[in-house]
Amino acid sequence: MARGKKYKEAVAKVDRKRLYSPQEALGLVRETSYANFDATVDVHIRLGVDPRHSDQQVRGSVLLPQGLGKEVRVLVFVEGEGAKTAEEAGADFVASDDEWVEKIRGGWTEFDVAIAVPEMMGRVGRLGRVLGPRGLMPNPKTGTVAPAQDLPRLIQEAKAGRVEFRLDKAANLHVPIGKASFSVERLLENFAAVMEVVRKARPASAKGTYLRRITIASSMGPGIRVDPMQAQTMEVSV
Repeated sequence: MARGKKYKEAVAKVDRKRLYSPQEALGLVRETSYANFDATVDVHIRLGVDPRHSDQQVRGSVLLPQGLGKEVRVLVFVEGEGAKTAEEAGADFVASDDEWVEKIRGGWTEFDVAIAVPEMMGRVGRLGRVLGPRGLMPNPKTGTVAPAQDLPRLIQEAKAGRVEFRLDKAANLHVPIGKASFSVERLLENFAAVMEVVRKARPASAKGTYLRRITIASSMGPGIRVDPMQAQTMEVSV
């Protein structure tokens, strides 16, 4: 695939053989972001686990202390009194009946986070083929299935920058940590929060090196490799 002039200029600033410190890598990500919009910065982590085994799955969520830098649209699957609770808590959409289920089955997914109460999971389960591949399926393991009384907290966290992650078939995690317009300090704080949660999510059955490879990149920008040893010893600022 042919690359443009701006991409080539950005790549020239990166030493592909070097493992950068987290702070250096994030500074370079900002410097090499050439998109004409405020690009998202993502961290890509290759783990030493086997996705084929159910006991080596890695998934979870993390509340980014500095947020995502964008408006997060939240849909809540709830009915009855819980629907009013969700609306008052700031939910953008409240899916309370089968009309919403059919609308989503038809391909409508104009939301970033989906939350559900347990009573609605029977209906939500019919949406697996639509929501699953997009990472939008509510799941108790990521804290997006909870009783109605927890909805205000979950909605607030989602809008504040709570992101989910799940291992793909190649044993990689892909997690957004903010925008290229963020300062290095803000990106660093979000990156440290992600690394802490990923470390704690290590399966007991995983053997050998857990953090195999870490790469940070902005939308359209080149990947910058981070030293896993330095990344795993980072501490989250309080």
